[in-house]
Amino acid sequence: MRFAELGSGAKALRLGHIGIAVVELGSLTYVWYCALSGRRNRLLGAAVATLSVQGAALVIGRGNCPLGPLQKRLGDPGPLFELVLPPRAAKAVIPVFFAVALGGVAILALHRRR
Repeated sequence: MRFAELGSGAKALRLGHIGIAVVELGSLTYVWYCALSGRRNRLLGAAVATLSVQGAALVIGRGNCPLGPLQKRLGDPGPLFELVLPPRAAKAVIPVFFAVALGGVAILALHRRR
């Protein structure tokens, strides 16, 4: 469904959802930057906390974004990732991002032990 066709609540939720996705992708990128560069700071803590909150939300949503039902209720039927990816790839995004996030955090933990 095109953005112009959505109601105001669905538009607001979609924009908020996109904002959340941008922050989470930035957090994932920063975790990997720190994992590869050895940098440690407060921003890294915030990035890991952001990814942890997202992980908890996915557990609550049983592997799906917990905003999905609200999104549908507001008249926006398509998952956020299907706006930019084909349906099959969009379904794979969550497990792939989870594995990538876990990998970055694991590297951080291994570097910390040294």
